[in-house]
Amino acid sequence: MFVEDTISTIATAPGEGAIGIIRISGSLAIKIAETLFRGIKGKNIEQIASQQVAYGHIIDPNNGQVVDEVLLLIMYGPKSYTREDVVEIHCHGGPVPIKKILALTLEYGARLSEPGEFTKRAFLNGRLDLSQAEAVMDIIRAKTDASLRMAVGHLSGALSDQIRKMRYEILRMIANLEATIDFPEEDIEVLAAQDVRAAVDLLLVDINHLLSTKETGRILREGLETVILGKPNVGKSSLLNALLKEKRAIVTDIPGTTRDIIEEFVNISGVPLKVVDTAGIRETSDIIEQMGVEKAKEFVVTADLILLLLDASLPLSSEDREVLKMLSGKKAIILVNKTDLPVLLNLDEVYTYIADTKVLKISVMEGIGLAELEQMIVNMVYDGGVAQKEGAFITNLRQANLLEQARHHLEATIATIDEGMPSDCIVIDLKESWDKLGEITGDTLGEDIIDQIFTQFCIGK
Repeated sequence: MFVEDTISTIATAPGEGAIGIIRISGSLAIKIAETLFRGIKGKNIEQIASQQVAYGHIIDPNNGQVVDEVLLLIMYGPKSYTREDVVEIHCHGGPVPIKKILALTLEYGARLSEPGEFTKRAFLNGRLDLSQAEAVMDIIRAKTDASLRMAVGHLSGALSDQIRKMRYEILRMIANLEATIDFPEEDIEVLAAQDVRAAVDLLLVDINHLLSTKETGRILREGLETVILGKPNVGKSSLLNALLKEKRAIVTDIPGTTRDIIEEFVNISGVPLKVVDTAGIRETSDIIEQMGVEKAKEFVVTADLILLLLDASLPLSSEDREVLKMLSGKKAIILVNKTDLPVLLNLDEVYTYIADTKVLKISVMEGIGLAELEQMIVNMVYDGGVAQKEGAFITNLRQANLLEQARHHLEATIATIDEGMPSDCIVIDLKESWDKLGEITGDTLGEDIIDQIFTQFCIGK
């Protein structure tokens, strides 16, 4: 499905840099390169082999002036990212030359690409399926090695292969049942239905296993939103600095130093944490600090994990009690800080506010308990049921919803068989499940949904 028009855009990040890349894809890509590029030794485009780099200049045909010194890379389709003819112009990364070269490519036949259009063409031309295309953006946005490893696995087909095996198995079931429709002997139909029921049970095991990865996959893709909570001067900013291993937040003995929200990504053994350091929870007449406290309470509602700090050197205060009440129904770890000082905190009173919440004694100042905290977070993310190096994860809501719908139709298939319904009724739910699984890879997805997915991509990819 080759698209007729030719697209061009700047493929490198905005701003100044050593190198800027203009990427062109489509039927006119080579012709545009012939018009604009002049090799240093007179080498023309026909003499440049595919996947090889040529050195020369971009010339403005309007006046014959040199725009910039460049390297030119040609990739003839179908052996390219989009399976079309692709040209990359590597120039100096200043905004003036790169924008000038882009303007020339548009003047001589290309149009400006839409977000994600290069990857969309790779999908439409059969280079990638939809789950692999989504993995491209996951690679770009990866925050840790584990996030990258998961995305690269998906790009290589780790998820696609599992989905295709499931669809093949469903198709086999449909074929067996439709054969009984053509030869409607009752004994044959009953045996075929029982064989399908056993196969569906096995398929549901695989689907449930994939669905069990959706929370871990989402966290590896987006980060675990983690809120550091507690009263003023309990060590929240010190904990953020310790996790980051740098002095990001201001630390003083003056209560209320942190008034605004500080957000940073932290790599905890491959798990990306989006750590939010909040204002201390307390009653205050300071309007700015009040706003910070309200923001802290808002983050508690949406957080994946709350790290609540308590001061081991002081009895439980009214501020501590207020924050403890906020943990109801939330995933949290209570950190009893400053254990290097004489302990006055009554832990028995703390336990009256919590049920199964984990408690860990630490000293941020002395570095005590921080390694245990990191391991505790990793264990919570993987939950003991998902191997850290496993290739296939469900990484977004679209995939999870489709997999859940596929499961629903398979469960309906079992119900239909158990009710003794004829083969053509069983086939209806199997086909629905087959379609939903196909939407994950894009095999059975409508054009409007495809367009919506690719608008989330960055320009130039």
